[in-house]
Amino acid sequence: MCLGIPMQVERCHGLVADCRQGERWQSVDLSLVGEVQPGDWLLVFTGAAREVLSPQQAADILDALAALDAAMNGRFDPSIHLADLNQREPQLPPHLQAQFDAQRKTS
Repeated sequence: MCLGIPMQVERCHGLVADCRQGERWQSVDLSLVGEVQPGDWLLVFTGAAREVLSPQQAADILDALAALDAAMNGRFDPSIHLADLNQREPQLPPHLQAQFDAQRKTS
């Protein structure tokens, strides 16, 4: 299984970028996303950028990875990790919500 890791571009050299995430540095192939600028966020799999991310998307993915790490190491705290999901009811997609509502009316 591969996980995409958000990395921030520090320097660009044509279709290769020096990127970092925390203390980790990596040269990243940009062939699939094209040229980027320092400061841009990339979703990186096995040394290649697969997608350019917004800063918010990168932060959300990094938060989810931190929650996964905490859960795997016995430090998960729902009030801290994935706080945006804490105390929230799951939402059905609109097409399923319509079916659910229709079924409730007939019951």
